[in-house]
Amino acid sequence: MLITIFAPGNVHLLELAGLRDALFEANCKIGAEPYYRVRLVTERGLPEASASGMKFLPDAGIRDAHQPCDTFIVTGPYGVPASPSEEVTQWIREQALQARRYGSTCTGAFLLAQTGLLAGRRATTHWEYAARLAADYPDIRVEPDSIFVRDGPVFSSAGVSAAIDLAFSLIEEDHGRALALWVARRLVVFLKRPGGQSQFSAALAAQTAAASPIDRIRLHILENPRANLGLAPLADIAGVSPRHLSRLFRAELGMNPVAYVELTRLDVARRLLEDSASPLKAIAHASGFGSPTTLRRAFLRRIGVTPLQYRRRFQTTEPESDTEDESAVDLS
Repeated sequence: MLITIFAPGNVHLLELAGLRDALFEANCKIGAEPYYRVRLVTERGLPEASASGMKFLPDAGIRDAHQPCDTFIVTGPYGVPASPSEEVTQWIREQALQARRYGSTCTGAFLLAQTGLLAGRRATTHWEYAARLAADYPDIRVEPDSIFVRDGPVFSSAGVSAAIDLAFSLIEEDHGRALALWVARRLVVFLKRPGGQSQFSAALAAQTAAASPIDRIRLHILENPRANLGLAPLADIAGVSPRHLSRLFRAELGMNPVAYVELTRLDVARRLLEDSASPLKAIAHASGFGSPTTLRRAFLRRIGVTPLQYRRRFQTTEPESDTEDESAVDLS
């Protein structure tokens, strides 16, 4: 099975290495002749510098890589990519349409979107650029919190290391869960990691001086997570009607004020879980959730893990005993 990977310059090496190493391990387990044949293609077919400065050597350039493939993957550069040349855009489109399945990793979604092949599809990209993708290509249904999205023959994965999640999904589709799990164990990573991209996002909204009504509200929510943040009080602060405020939130942020309040409170809670040893009761109070039960439900609904599970994976301070918190959460 031929898998063609297109790599622009300035790509994260982990995207390329993650894909290739996962497929290599699958070949090792399958044995005999390699099941997966991987072809790495760049625009010119010459050595390229990765985002970290380390160079990589492709197998071919686009002018020499016309053989149809089973699976076509477009990786992305660091940051939002510039519009590719017409030659690259046409080659990507041709390869994708000839493949059984095609998709992108990280900001490769922008390159694939340029061809029009994501129109009307569900897709994801790195959390930092998801809003930009949705704004630039409104015909794409962007899922900013997803690690991996599959829509028919089209797939997309989130930032950098999520390319490994993509590889596992393809292996599982081709050979079943047992082989995908074996590869995950070999690489010592989750087969299906808990939670979405929200658990990694470092962006707390509206941290600078604000001028627009939405900016003022975002800043107020961030600085006062324990306040009454219902629709009517927020509308009073913005100086608009509750109905108009809801329209502004949907137009600018793609969500209603209630959802934004919860996401901001989650960001506050995540910081406290990462950077402090405070008990869950104190964190729930400080972040505006009021109780560990409400905090836990919000984490499970939005992130897919409990607050304690999140703390154990991402805490940067020296952990203290959380026996009391654990028992309290179990009762919720």
